[in-house]
Amino acid sequence: MEDIPIDPRFVPGNILKRDVFSETIDGHLKYDEATKLVCRSLKNVPFWARPIARYLAKREIGALRRVQGIAGTPIIVNANKHGILRIWTSGTPLQLARPTDPSWYRDARRLLREMRRRGVTHNDIAKPQNWLMTPEGTAAVIDFQLASVHRRKGLIFRVMAREDLRHLLKQKKRYAPALLTASEKRMLANKSLPSKVWLATGKKLYNFVTRKLMNWSDNEGSENRLMLEGEAIRERLMGSGVSDVFLVPFPLPSKGIGIYAFVEGPIHEALPLPDLCQSVAELPRRNGKIAEDALILVAQNRMDELALLLEREPDLEAVVTDVRANRQNLTDRVLK
Repeated sequence: MEDIPIDPRFVPGNILKRDVFSETIDGHLKYDEATKLVCRSLKNVPFWARPIARYLAKREIGALRRVQGIAGTPIIVNANKHGILRIWTSGTPLQLARPTDPSWYRDARRLLREMRRRGVTHNDIAKPQNWLMTPEGTAAVIDFQLASVHRRKGLIFRVMAREDLRHLLKQKKRYAPALLTASEKRMLANKSLPSKVWLATGKKLYNFVTRKLMNWSDNEGSENRLMLEGEAIRERLMGSGVSDVFLVPFPLPSKGIGIYAFVEGPIHEALPLPDLCQSVAELPRRNGKIAEDALILVAQNRMDELALLLEREPDLEAVVTDVRANRQNLTDRVLK
């Protein structure tokens, strides 16, 4: 792909996540470091994935342009065939915020209602990380990669809009079940016909391909892999000049659960290595003990949670920042 930036003013910072269809990077514009931005770049997409990546980006750009001005949706700075540049949406992901205030859910419904008026459905808000609680306590939604713009508000639009609302109610049931009304409970209990068809057919095929053929699961086998292989991996890595090794399970696309090794010292390349292996100058420690929670968040690419941890413990920031900058797992899959 041509090495042309989305916006020549953009100064990239950290890579937040990466998949075959895009790379997400934070940063800012030249001469405006105070305004944090996010760039979804198609620059490093492999050639075989470019048609799909460009199609998804085109859909996302169309949806984002349609929702501009709706409070709680991303604000575009620039967008073209090379990707999307938008203002960073400040907020805490839903799985961390766990809102119990009814005002947040009212605002989330308001957001979906305004999107619906403009003919847009999000189609991916079953993922709690796509919902945010802003510092003001209001709702925001991000990641419009699978969103749809509907020219006509026919049956397909109504079904997809209903599914958006039903997925919001599933979040409400998870984090604030006492707030569910009788009508909301009935809606959760009555799936739409397309949803029932998907669960009966497509979902089963999806599970068969990902879990049986690709051996992909969220957390099955993680403890067993560490228990069965961990000590042998640690012994192999504890070579000359190595002070310590810490192992973490992480989601490995197409292969189930991987093992991520942080090695304090040099890595001996001739050795059989775990799935991911990162050499670090220093492991983060508290009172002489490895800060395991920080390394787990780095290995599993849970950057929002890591940022909160560093706010609470700024003494860890210098060491963790170096480790984070060179992390090797950039997927946004989450171990449950």
